[in-house]
Amino acid sequence: MKAQLFEKLDLAYDNMVAIRRHLHMHPELSFKEENTARLIHDFYIDLGVEVQAGVGGNGVVARVKGGKPGKTVALRADFDALPIQDEKDVPYKSTVPGVMHACGHDGHTATLLQLAKAIHEMREELAGEYVFIHQHAEEYAPGGAKSMIEAGCLNGVDAIFGTHLWSLTPLGTVEYIIGPAMAAADRFEITVQGAGGHGAAPHQTKDAIVIGSQLVMNLQQIVSRRVDPIESAVVSVGSFVAENAFNVIADSALIRGTVRTFNPAIQDRVELEIQRIVEGTALLNDCTITCDYFRGYPTVINHKTETEFLKTVAETIPGVEHVVNINPLMGGEDFAYYLEKVPGTFFFTGAQPKDVYPHHHPRFDIDERAMLLAAKTLGAAAIEYQN
Repeated sequence: MKAQLFEKLDLAYDNMVAIRRHLHMHPELSFKEENTARLIHDFYIDLGVEVQAGVGGNGVVARVKGGKPGKTVALRADFDALPIQDEKDVPYKSTVPGVMHACGHDGHTATLLQLAKAIHEMREELAGEYVFIHQHAEEYAPGGAKSMIEAGCLNGVDAIFGTHLWSLTPLGTVEYIIGPAMAAADRFEITVQGAGGHGAAPHQTKDAIVIGSQLVMNLQQIVSRRVDPIESAVVSVGSFVAENAFNVIADSALIRGTVRTFNPAIQDRVELEIQRIVEGTALLNDCTITCDYFRGYPTVINHKTETEFLKTVAETIPGVEHVVNINPLMGGEDFAYYLEKVPGTFFFTGAQPKDVYPHHHPRFDIDERAMLLAAKTLGAAAIEYQN
């Protein structure tokens, strides 16, 4: 059965590339993916596959029933892009100013569409049911997974599998993690309200830049002095804005950052420590400081049985030369919500191109051959999970 699937996918590779490049040229931001969702929906309509659009927003869910009774397995791909200017010099460069697929979601979508087509063509010989979850808005919390689950995309599902095409890992490598795999990803916004004034008379002001700088430095002590060294945590400030003329002391500043953790207790502790630092700094400087803390995606926790099963399957895929157990990553993923509901695993498929750039970089790209390996691995896992 796998040989037949692999043959179909080999023949579909050119179409896979064509879809990926079309999506790369026409990216859409999170929660605004109307044309992408329409393309996915129409693809299934043309196949004659049962499909539902508008699932939890812009999500699309298709279902293929096999000719024999069995389990229901879900496969998920995301399809939103990022607010980044595409700086690559390639024929399929983004045509949308300031928006690009800089994380491989276009490849995820093309992979799943052609895999779904192959499974649909083999349906009479297959057992069980196959659910193809095309998810919108992975890049920006609250994301699309939670609302799609609430809309019923996991109804009746026994297990779920997903992969991420990974530009930093060589082609032919599949990476897996048992247990906590990707971090909970939170964000915070701190607003400092001081009292501005003339740069020549600082004693008459409450300098928001100086106060904000104290905050930034004190935040760095949370991980080093408040978190058990055995635990993992990240507190990073990514934005500090206090624009003024060169001779004006700022009256306000806006500080934004992210928190990454694996342990919910550590997550609670970091949030508490941020609030304490904010309150203490405000008291010390006799000013007003507010902090808005936003809980993002929970930790991605892969299930042991399904992950070990995936590892075994990956070792049988032609072209997969290395199946590697790696350390958890501090990146976030709302695939976590699916794994809170049903057993499954989220793994990484090596897609390193000739010119290597990290995810979310303006020159990001993938080796498109990785899509074929991802499709074969996901498809084999879905079919063999019936046994």
